[in-house]
Amino acid sequence: MDPIVLGSIGLGAMFLLIGLHVPIGVAMGLTGVVSVGFIIGWEPAFSLLGTEPSAAIENEGLAVVALFLLMGAFATEAGVSADMYRLAYALIGHFRGGLAMATIGGCAGFGAICGSSVATTATMAKIALPEMIRRDYHQTLASGSIAAGGTLGMLVPPSVVMIIYGILIEESIIALFAAAIFPGIIATVLYCITISIYVRIKPEAGPAGTRVPWREKVQVFVASWRFLLIAAIVSGGIYTGVFTITEAASVGASVSFIFALMNGMKMRGFLDCLSSTAANTGMIFVIIMGASIFSYFITLSGLPDASVEFIKALNAHDAVVLILLMVMYLILGSIFDTVAAMVITLPFVFPVITDMGYDPVWWGVVNVMIMEIGMITPPIGINVFVLNGMAKNLNLKTIYAGILPFFATDILRLAIVLIFPTTALWLPKAWGLM
Repeated sequence: MDPIVLGSIGLGAMFLLIGLHVPIGVAMGLTGVVSVGFIIGWEPAFSLLGTEPSAAIENEGLAVVALFLLMGAFATEAGVSADMYRLAYALIGHFRGGLAMATIGGCAGFGAICGSSVATTATMAKIALPEMIRRDYHQTLASGSIAAGGTLGMLVPPSVVMIIYGILIEESIIALFAAAIFPGIIATVLYCITISIYVRIKPEAGPAGTRVPWREKVQVFVASWRFLLIAAIVSGGIYTGVFTITEAASVGASVSFIFALMNGMKMRGFLDCLSSTAANTGMIFVIIMGASIFSYFITLSGLPDASVEFIKALNAHDAVVLILLMVMYLILGSIFDTVAAMVITLPFVFPVITDMGYDPVWWGVVNVMIMEIGMITPPIGINVFVLNGMAKNLNLKTIYAGILPFFATDILRLAIVLIFPTTALWLPKAWGLM
């Protein structure tokens, strides 16, 4: 059988298994082994079950994922996220819609020490939602700001998705982090502008809070020293070259652990942090192991080269190809886990992107931004369901109505980075990372 035909059948079989609720990593690995067996024989196919998982486990870069997840778990246990939210509210809570803006700022800050959009959404749902409802915010604005703000956890460094992308394409993770800084700032600012416009149209949706005196603002700032210290150690250490990525993650996890102990963490809380970190890390590792086997099969089948040749034969403008890829990622991001959506498609998409001459670092930022939008896009949108699970009194219709203004803002932000690539590439070039 022609390898390309077999590759297409294998791809269809993988999606069928996923549709039957087989875990994504297992579906990719199983499809890869069976397909490789048909192409080059069963002995080398079965050997992949040993070589690819061991290569993934031995990859020191993947240790960073576990360490950053552990840092986020300990920081949550320490109450650092609550400190950060209080700081954001003290600074801008007295504006109309200020509490929603503080939620966006809190999401960006927590994303900087967590690296996970789902964790950011779940944490801010517990902290920010009750405060906004108590202050008579409309449920649409409250839920929309949390669901949309939660996506910043995927973009603001250190980002788990960015780390995995860098490992898979063998690109500098520090360069990817630097490239995401300005787009992350743009996203935060545009979200706050969106809230400001929203409350001008509907003043009752986000009433202004009480102005905090400067003396109290200083006190809140001092009380937020734990968050500021973690951010300074991790980000400062990475960008100044004091720490490698792995060292920064280790130090950040250690400092967060100390803060959790200072906050009264008991053995149960400690075990919960380890359990959640292990579960999330295990899921990511299984996906990457399966993706490694599947990528071997896809490369062997010649599908990536065939995809590039097919796109060339269309004579379509590069902008058209980019739009089609973004639509695909938007759909996948609304259905699949973001890590899974990325690792499934990279074997096909990355050769196309590089063949068109686009920078891999720039595409990494764009890729993550598109998947961010997918996280709040119907019919699923994982952040929407996380928020719905955390607050049963919020129905899905209310949440989806709340994210509409932020969805429009996301499209604008994406257009800015697409039209002006320097928004992502200037900083890593200025720091000599590219």
